[in-house]
Amino acid sequence: MASFLDNAFVSWAQFGFMRMALLAAILLAPLLGLLGTMAVDGKMAFFADSLGHTALTGIAIGALLGLSAPLWAMLIFGVLYALLLSLVKARGKASTDTTISVFSSVGMALGIVLLSRKGGFPRYSSVLIGDLLAIEMADIIPIAATLALTVLYWAFLYNKLLLTQISGEIAASRGIRVRAVETSFACLLAIVVMLSIRWVGVLLISAMLILPSASARNAARNVRGYHLYSILIALFSAVSGLFLSYAFDLAPGATIVLVLAACYAWTLRRR
Repeated sequence: MASFLDNAFVSWAQFGFMRMALLAAILLAPLLGLLGTMAVDGKMAFFADSLGHTALTGIAIGALLGLSAPLWAMLIFGVLYALLLSLVKARGKASTDTTISVFSSVGMALGIVLLSRKGGFPRYSSVLIGDLLAIEMADIIPIAATLALTVLYWAFLYNKLLLTQISGEIAASRGIRVRAVETSFACLLAIVVMLSIRWVGVLLISAMLILPSASARNAARNVRGYHLYSILIALFSAVSGLFLSYAFDLAPGATIVLVLAACYAWTLRRR
């Protein structure tokens, strides 16, 4: 038993890929935990899932352009997707979930078609589940920069965004540019999703974004506690899930999601 614990919680530090994965988890967890609170309150969970699915098209565009690392293509496509979806949602007559479903289906299908040319899809299938252990120091910089950007966004625009999601009419009556605030958050969410997708995976990004805030919502009694619990639950799940995946040779992303699910179940019992 002692040797097992040593292997699980001590020996991991000798591996550079584990140290990089831990650093990435510490940066990604509060980022997803913080954004998830507003995604849950604004009923944008389906939107985040849609962004994850359409990441395949961003990857395909990057591949067609001959980019070895299609991150910029994914980021640009994600922002354009968010802008177009916001425009259609505002001007269209269909319900929000219908519009998002249409965009999600078309975006994912287009990505699969483009990536499957000449049998090339298997080369990109790893993006479906992500690979946190493949992260390098060069990848840490954009994650840290995005975390800093998100903290600044929260400091200056959180109150406006919250009021906008509570009541657009009240927000507009107070001089808030409702469309601009909503669109800016959609673009920020798109950047975070596209940035995280390579390590989190298309199939898991929505869970890692929504479960921390959903758990925190069950446990918190005020807004400050809501945000704090969401970040702490995300951090705890990311770190413990990473260690468990190392100890038992499991997929890191899926293990983290299962820990998040356990936290959510625990908060349901305490309600």
